[in-house]
Amino acid sequence: MNAKRADTIVVLDFETSGLSPDMGERAIEIGAVLIEGGEITDSFQSLMNPGIRISAFIEDYTGISNAMLSKAAPCEEVMKRFNDFIAGHNLVAHNASFDKRFLDAELSRVSCSYPGDFACSLLASRRIFQDAPNHKLGTLVQYANLDTVSSISSGSFHRALYDSEMTAKLWLAMLEDIGERYGIYDLPFSFIQQLSKVPKKSVHKFIKD
Repeated sequence: MNAKRADTIVVLDFETSGLSPDMGERAIEIGAVLIEGGEITDSFQSLMNPGIRISAFIEDYTGISNAMLSKAAPCEEVMKRFNDFIAGHNLVAHNASFDKRFLDAELSRVSCSYPGDFACSLLASRRIFQDAPNHKLGTLVQYANLDTVSSISSGSFHRALYDSEMTAKLWLAMLEDIGERYGIYDLPFSFIQQLSKVPKKSVHKFIKD
């Protein structure tokens, strides 16, 4: 598969102890799906023990408890395995700036990095699904009438593997929407990256040109 295509990527999602690794927060769960040629072909999920306690708010928000994390593999061990999973692929996340900060921070702890590029499904959705009520993941899944039943996860929203699978379905729906509206298929990953930066009023012209 051509890793430069928009339909061949790794979609990832982190659950974390807080908002920013710069404030000492850590990843507590990673979930990801591999899309090849527009089909989900593999997945990765693991809780991650950050060596710190998480707040009651995070426990309630994610359903991940301190007791669960105490039994999980250390972050460093999980990230080494995850680095192997993403090797060579471009990456996508919903609100990607958040996930990229944690990915970079956790990989740096194990002296790893990734060669691929990052794209944000939230920014892309603001251009492609402009009429959506808002661009939260759950709202977009409903707006695009996507199947919310997971074939690979027993979780729900705010669990990493489920969110990454729903983001993957959203990403593929956006590619399909461009194909149906403009007759353009087999898009390069870089095209979606560029589209995500185009002013909303200029999207039609950008795609047609």
